[in-house]
Amino acid sequence: MNEGKRGKYHWNLGRKDVIIMYAEGLCFVGQVILCFLFYNRAGLNLLLYLGWVLLAIAIVLGWRARIAFETKGKAREGESWLRTTAVVESGIYAVVRHPMYLSFMLIFLALACISQHWLSALLGITGILLIYGDMRREEKSNIDKFGDYYLGYMQKVPRMNLVIGIIRLIRRK
Repeated sequence: MNEGKRGKYHWNLGRKDVIIMYAEGLCFVGQVILCFLFYNRAGLNLLLYLGWVLLAIAIVLGWRARIAFETKGKAREGESWLRTTAVVESGIYAVVRHPMYLSFMLIFLALACISQHWLSALLGITGILLIYGDMRREEKSNIDKFGDYYLGYMQKVPRMNLVIGIIRLIRRK
């Protein structure tokens, strides 16, 4: 783990960030509502089961990411666990760089599979694209915050590909 070199670092939300977060939230809430209204609408049970499996994977992935951040992120006392001062490279972060974002994307995909409604698919795609943009912005922020150390981490660990991440982890060990 590497401490940030630029002193106390704060992620300040701009107007654009707030609008994007609201849009992501609306996509999620819309999908949840559509799941209640149109559960398994197309009657494709295989797609329904895939959705539930993806949702379970997403929950575990997000939970593991949060635990890693809380225990290894070295947030300053009194600050949110999200305000890490170190690059977390262990646990799920040794497999993918952005497990929380991947978790959110999988949730959007899972909800679309569960409802099987075209509007849910549209909201899911929109949510995934917005989350992907967040992830890219955070990556740039992490390069500014941690410099060359983070660039080295980027070379070792894939952004979101779990399969390649597991293969690389096994090769490193």
